[in-house]
Formats: sequence, C-alpha cells, structure tokens
Amino acid sequence: MAVIEYDEYKQKLLALEPALGELEKALGIPKAREEFEALQKETEQDGFWNDLQRSQKVSQQIKRLENRIKKHDRLVSDWEDAVVLCEMAQEEDDASLLPDVISAFETLEKEMEERRLAALLSGEYDGNNAIMTFHAGAGGTEAQDWAQMLYRMITRWAENHDFTVKLLDWLDGDAAGIKSATIMVEGLNAYGYLKAENGVHRLVRISPFDAAGRRHTSFVSVEVMPEIDDAIEIDIKPDDLEIGTYRSSGAGGQHINKTDSAVRITHKPTGITVACQTERSQLQNKETAMKMLKSKLLDLKEKENNYYSFIKRISNTFYFFIILMSFSGNKDNIEFFFC
Repeated sequence: MAVIEYDEYKQKLLALEPALGELEKALGIPKAREEFEALQKETEQDGFWNDLQRSQKVSQQIKRLENRIKKHDRLVSDWEDAVVLCEMAQEEDDASLLPDVISAFETLEKEMEERRLAALLSGEYDGNNAIMTFHAGAGGTEAQDWAQMLYRMITRWAENHDFTVKLLDWLDGDAAGIKSATIMVEGLNAYGYLKAENGVHRLVRISPFDAAGRRHTSFVSVEVMPEIDDAIEIDIKPDDLEIGTYRSSGAGGQHINKTDSAVRITHKPTGITVACQTERSQLQNKETAMKMLKSKLLDLKEKENNYYSFIKRISNTFYFFIILMSFSGNKDNIEFFFC
C-alpha cells in the first residue's frame, strides 16, 4: 500500500520540475547570476572602495542578488532532497517515511507558491524596505485601539515572514492604543508585499470601551512608502526644511527621556512632517527622519505624475469621443469610449 502512495508522490514531485524551470526564468535567476559575478569582479578592482557612494550601492546590490540566488538554489535543493527521500523510501518499502515525504512535498509546494508571488513583484521599488505609518482617525479611543491592533498585525506578519521590524516613532493613545506610529520593515520585497495595505482601514465592532455595548465604527489611515537609498537623488533645499528637536516619549531609558534627541522635520512647500525618536543620538534620528521625508516626497511626486497621466488620458479619450459624436450622433457610446 505504501508503494502506491510513494509512487503517487514521486509523480507529483517530478511534475514540479518544469515549474521550477519556469520559476527560474520568471525570477531572472540566470541574469542575476551574471550580474552577481560582474559586480563581484568590480569589487576586486583597484580603487573600488575609494568611491564610498558607489561601493555602498554595489554592496547592497550584491547582497540583494545573493539572497535571491540562494533562495532559489535552496528551493531546488529541497526538491532534489524530496525526490531522493521518496525514491529511497519506495525502494525500501518503509511506510514510516511516508509522513516525511508528504511533509516535504507540502513544504515545497508552499515555498514555490511564495516564489511565484515574489516573481510578480517587479515594480521599481518593490524590492526595497517599507516605511509604514499608522494614524488613528475618527473614533477616539476606539480608533486608537484599532491603530494598535493593525500595528500588531503587521509586525507579527513581518516577524513570521522573516522580516525585521524597526520602530521609528510612537505616540501613545489617551486611554488605550496609539495615536500614531511609524515602523520600518526591512527585508527583500518588503515594500512589494506591504504596499497594498496603503489606505484607510475601517473596523466595525461592539466597542469594549462603551459601557452601553453599542456598535462603533473606527478608521485608521496607513501610509506605506519604500525606503529610498542615497542612489536616488531628491532635491531638497535646506531653506525648505524646518527642523525641531524635542524630548522622546515613552520607554527608552534614562538617556533618551532626559535629552532632546527626538527630531521632527517639516517640509514647508508641501507641509509634510516626519519625526523619529527611537535612536539614542539626535544625529541618527535626523538621518532616519530625512529618509522618511525623501520617501514621502517621492511618493507624492509619483502620485502627481499618475494624476497628470490620468487627466491626459481622460482628455484624449474625451477628445476622441467628441470626434466620433460629431459623426455618429449616438450618445449611448459615452460609456464605451470612456472604458
């Protein structure tokens, strides 16, 4: 009986081989190997480390490529190990190994599904770290509790998927929860995975803070932006910045709470404000806040570009529609042409 089941799983495992090949092409692994080798040779050249900015950029790219290649190689290795295990158990007709074969196959399927999802994350900044900001909206204490619930959901998800979460800013709620919080999720494709969380999140529930047990609706705004490295240049004039310092709030130790190490930066032309208070040094907080500001400005610029592109597309569609109207005179075509 076990022989039949082993043969079934062996066929399933062998059927995954073409999918592995397609996945390798979709992830661009051959091209990544070539680029990795070229960058490794570049680091061996004389004077490479004299250019700090270039060397940092190359080192980060090497690390990203190495992680991508290692993940795929590990996936192929797991598949080969599963096939060998299945064949060995089949030859020995050892039924005790069947749970191990089934577990190996299910784990392999799960890993391949995750890699297929990663192959879809081909946006310009999908591979970057993600900066997330939570703002409690309408709803008072209920909204602040909802903000903390979202914060915990995201941080737990990140930890379960081997991402690193770094707290940048935190403001406690009046009675419970948080008024606002900013975190950085570090890891490959962090922004690609989390960018869909951008927007307003609504919660409808029987409030635990209402003695009458009434139903409340709460809102929390979540902003998701990619972390921008120094390779991307964003022109920020010093005169456009208003930089202030203040004392950090909450837990953090004697030094943090007794010095004005927290930094708040306001970009005057846009009104964008960012803050960081988790580092011990004011300089470190300022550097992190500047990264956050660059990310927000880049996000704002992309939204403006998308808006103008949309207006231009609508204008062209409307113009095209008017021309056709002058010949057909059929008003029922409006919806068709705007789609």
